[in-house]
Amino acid sequence: MSGSAGPLPGGVTAEQPIVNDNRPNVIKRVLQGDLPSVRVLAVLALIWIIFQSQNDRFLSAGNLTNLLLQITAVGLISVGVVYVLLLGEVDLSVGAVSGLSAAVMAVLNVEQGVNPYLAIALAILTGTVIGTLQGGLSVYFSIPPFVITLAGLLAWQGALLLVLGSAGTINLNDSVITGLANTFFSATVGWIIAVVIVVSYAAIAMWGYRKRVEAQLHDQRLRPVLLRLAILAVVTFGAMIILNSDRGLPLAVLILLAFVVGMEFLLVRTAFGRKVYAVGGNLEAARRAGINTHVVRTVVFAIASSMAAIGGIMASSRLFAVSQSSGGSYLLLLAIAGPVIAGTSLYGGRGTVWSALLGALVIGSISNGMDLLGYESSVKFMVTGAVLLIAVIIDALARRQRQTQGRV
Repeated sequence: MSGSAGPLPGGVTAEQPIVNDNRPNVIKRVLQGDLPSVRVLAVLALIWIIFQSQNDRFLSAGNLTNLLLQITAVGLISVGVVYVLLLGEVDLSVGAVSGLSAAVMAVLNVEQGVNPYLAIALAILTGTVIGTLQGGLSVYFSIPPFVITLAGLLAWQGALLLVLGSAGTINLNDSVITGLANTFFSATVGWIIAVVIVVSYAAIAMWGYRKRVEAQLHDQRLRPVLLRLAILAVVTFGAMIILNSDRGLPLAVLILLAFVVGMEFLLVRTAFGRKVYAVGGNLEAARRAGINTHVVRTVVFAIASSMAAIGGIMASSRLFAVSQSSGGSYLLLLAIAGPVIAGTSLYGGRGTVWSALLGALVIGSISNGMDLLGYESSVKFMVTGAVLLIAVIIDALARRQRQTQGRV
């Protein structure tokens, strides 16, 4: 594989061959599924070009703002789904849990007069309890999570109808709750937030680079760090220009990004995250290594249901109401399909939380673009299904190729 001659002591003289080897391997790594985000961004760019060529309003500031608001709820639910997928499992109850949690919040706030912050906290706690219950039942009785969460899908939908009662629909009028998805920051505040994001990333990236140099790791290249920083700055400031030309930076987008970054940090920078990858990569090996797989699996399902509750709250905030159809329809399918399309493996052990955001963007762009072009729902379902099928096939082929090379 490597074209370098001689040992690699980690010094300067050994670094040049490594750089030369990596350049031609980028395309190969994309084809092998090692860089799924690059592949997804290319697909997303293609989708945007196609829809913009068909309707010049697609890339307008107003429509892009609407697109971001539309994907917030699905993206938040997908953040939790990523954790479950990393175990090689599927949670079929996240849609129903999102609807039930939103209904709990609505009843507490509107009918019982509970403080909105407390109502939101109790709604999220509802999701956490449900996820802990489902995960605990699965590991204690050794029942596949697919079956447990399928039962949950039915049970929590019934609970949603019970909580809403005969009214069927509860309108939200508290400004704290409705403001979650309908608050826009001014241009000045937006630019301050953008600068803080870029400066914070630069500080963290340079701190990590310095730690690698001090540890004398062989990968001490500064160029990739600067390249990622430049890309982040361009994307962040470009997005801010677009958002400020419409209604400004939405609070909902900040909430989504905060959860994506926070849950990604939990996944890749903590011992718990490494255990999730280990359990998803090889359950028996993880157990033999001393990892309490039952606890990890239970916590993951608690996270998934908690994120479903948060997604449900954001969805109800955007619609100003909770109804019997909340969390229903194809919300569950989109929440699961998004991360898979963006590269999180259905076989477990491979993926990032960023796939939740990228997948939601891909699916949301397809849906939004077809709405602008006046396509019927039947066409949207078939196109989204075809994209998901292609993504799964690519994942299966990449996994087969890695196995032939002796890689996990």
